[in-house]
Amino acid sequence: MSDNYLYLFSFVIALIISVTATPFFRTIAVKLNILDRPLTEIKTHKTNAPYLGGLVIALAWFLTLIAMRQFTDFPTGTLRNLRGIIYASSIIMILGLIDDVKYKGLGYKTKLLIQFLAAAIIVIGFDIRINFIEYYYPSVIISIIWVVGITNALNIIDIMDGLSSGIALIASVAFLFISLPTEMIYVNFCAAALAGAILGFMPYNFSKSKKIFMGDAGSLFIGIILSTLAMGTSYTNMSEIGSFSPLVILAVPIYETFLVSWFRIRKGKSPLVGSKDHYALRLERAGFSRKKILIITYAVCIVLAICAYLFTVLSITYSIILFALVLISLWITSMELSSIKVE
Repeated sequence: MSDNYLYLFSFVIALIISVTATPFFRTIAVKLNILDRPLTEIKTHKTNAPYLGGLVIALAWFLTLIAMRQFTDFPTGTLRNLRGIIYASSIIMILGLIDDVKYKGLGYKTKLLIQFLAAAIIVIGFDIRINFIEYYYPSVIISIIWVVGITNALNIIDIMDGLSSGIALIASVAFLFISLPTEMIYVNFCAAALAGAILGFMPYNFSKSKKIFMGDAGSLFIGIILSTLAMGTSYTNMSEIGSFSPLVILAVPIYETFLVSWFRIRKGKSPLVGSKDHYALRLERAGFSRKKILIITYAVCIVLAICAYLFTVLSITYSIILFALVLISLWITSMELSSIKVE
């Protein structure tokens, strides 16, 4: 069986596990009263919704990798990298799960401390880091900040059904597609399994009668996986502009993080305090339905993923032109969003 079929197999296994397990974990969440209650103004849903969707995504991902170990002789380096990702993502998933179950959640200082610890396990303990930075210590520092930043970015953008999960699904497929020619096996298997696990969860997230949220356990878990996969392959075979590909693939959650922080700071608020300054809520305020917001977001993410791929195959001249167009588009979008008033 070729590697490409094995990656497809990974996707299908994770999808089946996720689709099958989600209703079961939803029932457990309801019985144990593990619910997201709309008790504050920043909540965008009106009724209690069960958590544990994130636990399903993590479980489907873990079990798929274990299953694929039986079909594939992973090289020693791949096994080592997988262990590092599994250790760190397990810590983050447990952190998110505690935050979901705990009534008032954990303090941001505690969460950041644990996130930096998990990032250090990946970067220092297993040497998965940004490799185009020549010097070791700057590479380590920037890589840790990257992992923590992306982990939280996927959590920050998780404010609407299907938003964070859809973005993550597209990003997973993009990393898989770009990584295929480089034969970075652990990136390919992890990305394929993550895409399947997310896709199996999404129909229940959209459902009205069987709704379930992935919670912090899911968004943080997905965030650390994606941040690690982004550092696991090469993007600069054609030009150095290719090194921006991970930023472009994950541009929407990164953009959302900076946008929300800027709006909050401009209002004299801490960027760590919740508010309704998210781009999706601003679009909703402007009259867009949630369905249209998701369609727009998915379309933008797909276009950005294509741009990220083009950065890896185009000459530096065309890459610079394309990158400039992406930056101009983001600037215009920011101007339009800032004109929308949010309470």
